[in-house]
Amino acid sequence: MQAWLCESPVGVEALAWRDLPTPVPGEGEALIAIKAASLNYPDLLIVQNKYQFKPPLPFVPGSEFAGSIVALGEGTTGLGVGQRVACLSGTGGFATHAVVPAALCMPLPEAFELTDAAAFIMIYATSYHALIDRGALRAGETVLVLGAAGGVGTAAIQIAKAAGARVIAAAGSGDKCELCRQVGADAAIDYTVHAPGGSLRDEIKRLTDGRGPDVVYDPVGGDFAEPVFRSIAWRGRYLVIGFAAGPIPSLPLNLPLLKGASLVGVFWGDFARREPRANASMLQTLAGWYVAGRIKPVIDRELPMSELQSAYALMASRQVKGKLVLVND
Repeated sequence: MQAWLCESPVGVEALAWRDLPTPVPGEGEALIAIKAASLNYPDLLIVQNKYQFKPPLPFVPGSEFAGSIVALGEGTTGLGVGQRVACLSGTGGFATHAVVPAALCMPLPEAFELTDAAAFIMIYATSYHALIDRGALRAGETVLVLGAAGGVGTAAIQIAKAAGARVIAAAGSGDKCELCRQVGADAAIDYTVHAPGGSLRDEIKRLTDGRGPDVVYDPVGGDFAEPVFRSIAWRGRYLVIGFAAGPIPSLPLNLPLLKGASLVGVFWGDFARREPRANASMLQTLAGWYVAGRIKPVIDRELPMSELQSAYALMASRQVKGKLVLVND
């Protein structure tokens, strides 16, 4: 097999494409021939030694991928050789093969494209858990999605629309706002026109007839958090997804009090670990939505696996809309 190996987590430039022995699956494991792997923001942080999970060295980055099972370890049940699966294992995806615990394999319906499957679990599971489970989103409510043109943002737009909500998307260019409208957003806010320190609150107020959004989906953090929270509706829910902007914001605690609002933490990864049955049921629901055409990952582009470093550069410069997928021939 071949894989991108991280021997020292000092940045993308230290990754090297290596020939490695093909691993043998152990008890409860599956060997996957990888067709496609998607690039997620944690994949950038992990090779910079900035992510909370620090795998032992050396490791193969790539948290999310899809392919076919070529071998099963002793005692592995519920899967079969030749079966198509999607996996979210944290590492191992930027390679031709990977061994993963069978419990981390999501069996795919026949109609599920592998390139879509490689870009599916993280963004849709995060967004469904956030909006439906933690945010208790109801039909007719208004959702404001920050960072809406990215992977989790486009997934959040689709899930909110599938739940019957009105969606306002906020993104960093006119092109990104147009993409958000194409995937279902009812309105869009361009950060370059309505900045956090300027007219952002006025535009939110205008688009909600002065009421504010019922639910805010925030994977961005930084300077956006406080002005947006000040704009939230009475009994609103502010979903803390992540901090793609870098700084972790500090909110005055009188704001939730004055708005009767909730500040809600969303950690899908730990939800999946602590509540595996609920997570499996959620993934089954999402797979059904995909087959029915209600949701579909936005793929910015596909690149050969050999061009991983170029893919990282595109992500670091915030040029990716939706998801970027690396493909093995």
